[in-house]
Amino acid sequence: MAGSQSSAAAGATDHDELLVEHDGPAVRLWLNRPERRNALSASLLEALSAALTGANERPETRVVVIGARGPVFSAGHDLSEMTERSLADYQALFGRCTRVMQQIRTLDVPVIAQVEGLATAAGCQLVAACDLVVAAEGATFATPGVKIGLFCTTPMVPLVRAIPAKPAMEMLLTGEPIDAVRAYELGLINRVVPAGELDTAVAELVGQIARSSREVIALGKRAFYEQLSLGEDEAYRRATGLISENAAMPAAQEGMAAFLEKRPPKWP
Repeated sequence: MAGSQSSAAAGATDHDELLVEHDGPAVRLWLNRPERRNALSASLLEALSAALTGANERPETRVVVIGARGPVFSAGHDLSEMTERSLADYQALFGRCTRVMQQIRTLDVPVIAQVEGLATAAGCQLVAACDLVVAAEGATFATPGVKIGLFCTTPMVPLVRAIPAKPAMEMLLTGEPIDAVRAYELGLINRVVPAGELDTAVAELVGQIARSSREVIALGKRAFYEQLSLGEDEAYRRATGLISENAAMPAAQEGMAAFLEKRPPKWP
């Protein structure tokens, strides 16, 4: 079952639809609507946004992990909230979801999606919006909105930035799911592991990231996404300014000194 870790972990907080665990350098957020296939209701999106803000403000946080309780990672938007609504209602709903996806990208720390089971529509969008993804072998990914007359336009945005255009278009036009191996081949996810090793694989990745300076990780993450939309000349101009600022930071000075002195760094 996804989210096999106990919610009784140190610092666990129950927000009903979202479980929050403080686990050393990691803040783990568990989608907790298994009876609704972890559909992203308006209230769940609000809880997720608040939890991301809280995780970012916690000085100890080095990584945020988003997982899910139950056999489905997320079935996307809660369709029971979407019938017979006004245009303004739809704009508010999709605007709220967009803000959460963009919040993930602008967070100071990396966000890892821990995926078991199906991630579909806005659930696939959530996966694509995360910085890194570790998935169990049985996980599947789909943007099937076209099948119900609602093209996955917003899920398309992070999807086409994560995988090549042709397979992204095929997923959007057919709505057919791809398995974890195909998602790995396309670059949607970083690692595929047996289901029983999912927690361990994510913990390993958290540990690798947590060894570095949070301040430097924040700078690097921001630089990565900023340069994606730039031409090469402008990207180099921006990157040259940032790496110069980075080199002058206390963390970089400590890291370089530690390397030269052959000792572990002591981050400011």
